[in-house]
Amino acid sequence: MTVLAACSGGGAEVQQLPNTNAGNGGTTNYAGPPPSTEDVQRFKLSVWDNLSPDNRCGACHNQTVQDPPFVRDDDINLAYQAVGPIVNLSSPSESRMVQKVAGGHNCWLTSNQACADIIQGYITDWAGGALGGAGSTVQLIAPPDKDPGASKNFPADSALFGSTIYPLLLSHCSGCHTESSLTAQSPFFATNDVDSAYAAAQAKINLNDPTGSRFVIRLSPEFHNCWSANCAADSAEMAAAIQSFADGIPLTQLDPALIASKSLLLTDGILANTGGRHEDNVIAKWEFKTGSGTTAFDTSGVEPAMDLTLNGEVSWVGGWGIQIVDGKAQASTTTSKKLFDQITATGEYSIEAWVAPANVTQEGPAGIVSYSGGTTTRNFTLGQTLYNYDFLNRSSTTDANGEPMLATADGDERLQAALQHVVVTYSPTDGRKIYVNGVFTGDVDPSEGGNLSDWNDTFAFVLGNEVSSDRLWQGTIRMVAVHNRVLPEDQIVDNFKVGVGEKFFMLFGVSHLINVPESYIVYTVSQYDNFSYLFNKPFFISMDANAAPSNIDLEKIRIGINGREASVGQAYKNITTVLDSSNYDPAAGQKISDLGGLIALEKGPQSDEFFLTFEKIGTLSHTVVEPPPPPPAPAVDAPAQPAIGLRNFEEINATLSTLTTVPMTSPDVANTFNTVKQALPSNVDINTFASAQQMAVTQMAIS
Repeated sequence: MTVLAACSGGGAEVQQLPNTNAGNGGTTNYAGPPPSTEDVQRFKLSVWDNLSPDNRCGACHNQTVQDPPFVRDDDINLAYQAVGPIVNLSSPSESRMVQKVAGGHNCWLTSNQACADIIQGYITDWAGGALGGAGSTVQLIAPPDKDPGASKNFPADSALFGSTIYPLLLSHCSGCHTESSLTAQSPFFATNDVDSAYAAAQAKINLNDPTGSRFVIRLSPEFHNCWSANCAADSAEMAAAIQSFADGIPLTQLDPALIASKSLLLTDGILANTGGRHEDNVIAKWEFKTGSGTTAFDTSGVEPAMDLTLNGEVSWVGGWGIQIVDGKAQASTTTSKKLFDQITATGEYSIEAWVAPANVTQEGPAGIVSYSGGTTTRNFTLGQTLYNYDFLNRSSTTDANGEPMLATADGDERLQAALQHVVVTYSPTDGRKIYVNGVFTGDVDPSEGGNLSDWNDTFAFVLGNEVSSDRLWQGTIRMVAVHNRVLPEDQIVDNFKVGVGEKFFMLFGVSHLINVPESYIVYTVSQYDNFSYLFNKPFFISMDANAAPSNIDLEKIRIGINGREASVGQAYKNITTVLDSSNYDPAAGQKISDLGGLIALEKGPQSDEFFLTFEKIGTLSHTVVEPPPPPPAPAVDAPAQPAIGLRNFEEINATLSTLTTVPMTSPDVANTFNTVKQALPSNVDINTFASAQQMAVTQMAIS
């Protein structure tokens, strides 16, 4: 790996700077020579000030204890020279310093990954990555040359599981891992329904290495719920049961008629998270990389860290994220005060989140991101009401609850039950704005901009609920960042384009199929959630700079997993294109498709083996006959529907305006409508009519 050291530069002497990071728990004071260049100055502000305290790196990597002395306190210029070999400014994540801490070296938190992310952020700030926008480039490296192998796959029937592993789970794990338990814990692999238990247990079973199964490791060396006095013996018994299960599964052999690429595991891919996000004014950030435990770490590097405690039914999502079913993730009021201090100092802010709402029926508004004291008082909230995003902000022009709130228009249905990038911004001049997937929604703030002098510094920051736990929001959160400045629109677009989560470039070798050396079809692949992988935007490229494709037919690509083509998610099976030098760029390759597709997760990212198949590539062809579609289900006679129905909330508002000739824009009418809208009918079915809706209509009529 090539490590790029910082350039020494030149120019006039730079003014000596004090330690600007007073919040990291250290007491380091610098009194040596001033930085000799602007780059040394940036190194001091971004890296040295943050890592020089004794509770970080200062106790060892100084001028007297241990090399490299990159936080020595006698001469910042010598510290700058020492840090060069252990940082990579073009790709901070590949810095030796980052990788060392990620491996467990002197992390000051309970998560090595969180410490590594924080240090990576310091290096990125130094490199100017937070301001660059475009991000660093990724060097594609040839992966291992492997043919798709025979694979063991979980049988569809649960009978073998029921006679091998299930008896142990039912006997020893049903106290917790079943829905009926008073201390129920998901997954429910010890439930009385063997089919349900089998589905829940598969993620804990390693067919290729039974001793590496999670069921085995939990017993020993983790000593979880051993059923005898000897955890090692219990672990061995579980391993033997899993081995017996695996031995009873025949190998799935690759169909020799298929035209197949080379194969890859997800971990054979090249990390595609290259940075390029605008984070110069981030004061809190959660990427949810830890993947276990009950703490989501604030990796912004701005102290104090607002680490979130996961409460209730909140689970980790593969590929970075959390899923909230019935709970919340909350910071303490003490650390949440960082938001008060940092935002009231500027008078403006942005909240940025990648979220996937579980449905479009949530109301309240349901709290996605909130800094509040309950349901009636807050500093800010990003929430959901049906298809709308809501933004409440307390200011001199709104009340203590941040109302009237700004909401996306009902008819636009901006919020969807899919992964979305949502940014809300506030400034005293422009008020509130909402952006969804990089696009300004155009919704106008009902209040003018104001100051934040009425903010309360005793509130707590929370995700997925209110601090009072009575505004539950259900869905998946992949990333949240709080900026103490308004993100400009072009930077919002850039951050949206960068995407979210752990992504890999997977290079499927095809040189053996076509006459182009070192050629690959490359997908960007990520673990979308706990159940699937996302394959996205394939392109063709050759590692040989002198090679180029020439009139190569490419038709009907399918994705294979564990020795067979995936049964669903084949988004590329209708692709027809020609790989040719006229469309080929040696640096970027040739785009094949902008489509994405989801492939079901089977054994997990450490074990699932992927490959591609083609109906035609170059001179090779293999025609696939699709099975006939299943016959449609017989029609079901639905119960008779009422001949009359209800008007929904918008129709009621318009009807009353027509009948009374009072415009809907009248302040009294508009305020009453915003107050009672949630109580008005949203469904036209007359069977859903309730007395509360009648009272809401009455209030509208009175106004």
